[in-house]
Amino acid sequence: MNEASQSMVPMIIMTLAMFAIFYFLIIRPQKKREQEAAEMKSSLKVGDEILTVGGIKGKVIKLTDDYMIIETSNSKTRMEFTRAALLSVVNPEAVKTENKEDKEEAKEAEESNKDSEVSKDE
Repeated sequence: MNEASQSMVPMIIMTLAMFAIFYFLIIRPQKKREQEAAEMKSSLKVGDEILTVGGIKGKVIKLTDDYMIIETSNSKTRMEFTRAALLSVVNPEAVKTENKEDKEEAKEAEESNKDSEVSKDE
């Protein structure tokens, strides 16, 4: 090998390493998020509680291939959105369960704090 080709080898290796780093740190996670979002949008069904990208929370009333109609309040206000406007599906049961667990943990922490304060006083 001549001198010019020997100096090109490390440069080629570094370029390939940078492409690999970009792929694993940027491109691959982004594709994974896009796939999860597409699965969520395709698994959407009537009756699901959703949150739109505009921050509007509502219940899905009707679905078509490209659009969804949601009901946003007790007064039966209905709005039509594209499926692309879907940010997330809100699971009310999971939220209630998390709130109960948080309250129980807070209560336990409060009790342990009271116990430690009592032992310090003695």
